[in-house]
Amino acid sequence: MKTLAIAGTFDTKGNEFLYVKGLVEELGIRPFMIHMGVFASPFDVDVSNEEIASAAGYDIKQIVAKKDRAMATEALSKGMQILIPKLYKEGKFDAIISFGGSGGTSMVTPAMRELPIGVPKVMVSTMASGNVSQYVGTSDIVMMPSIVDVAGLNKISKLIFSNAVLAVAGMLTGREKLAEETTEEKPLIAASMFGVTTPCVNCAKEYLEKNGYEVLVFHATGTGGKTMDALIDAGFFAGVLDLTTTEWCDEVVGGVLSAGPYRCGAAIRQKSLR
Repeated sequence: MKTLAIAGTFDTKGNEFLYVKGLVEELGIRPFMIHMGVFASPFDVDVSNEEIASAAGYDIKQIVAKKDRAMATEALSKGMQILIPKLYKEGKFDAIISFGGSGGTSMVTPAMRELPIGVPKVMVSTMASGNVSQYVGTSDIVMMPSIVDVAGLNKISKLIFSNAVLAVAGMLTGREKLAEETTEEKPLIAASMFGVTTPCVNCAKEYLEKNGYEVLVFHATGTGGKTMDALIDAGFFAGVLDLTTTEWCDEVVGGVLSAGPYRCGAAIRQKSLR
């Protein structure tokens, strides 16, 4: 049986998360309840807020006593970021889903970003209709607009909640129904590409693939370069073909597609790359 981690502020949104838990169980998936709220959960959980705070070196009782929302958010977010990847490595869950506003989203998405690419991650959020780059980063988090606030059960929220649960359930259980290709695993090459370098990259890609490599092309739009560098740092690639420097142009002159001041650093750090 697959296990789905359900993370949220159960102290303030208990009814909503119990509803989600019921949907998950109805689909034959085991829920793994993670409470990241400040106050006690109204129902039993698998991971308490005390454990989350402790992972980051905080005492939940002191957090409650201080009544400082900013401090609580920072402490619990940091604890989630430390604890979630650890729990995943221990095999406690196979996917994760959460529902929340700005606070809940900022607490759980940093933890989601620490999980490997391919692990299903769904964030239903009031913030999902705007710029979500600060939440998603270079990960594969699926952001779903909640339409209405995650505050109460109503006709709209129930529809969104059920869609989100069905989506992550499909990610969890549908893969086994897909025919996996049994092709030979080839060394991966990362390549950066933008409009002006497309002909060159396509030509290089064709040559490399004929010679036994698999080429992953990243669109140099800022996020593309950051994502490529993150995967290089994670050790995915045998080589890097970084032909596109347009993100550095944007960084230098203040353009909108900058990948930041550390672009290209990952390839330098990976001394084994060709």
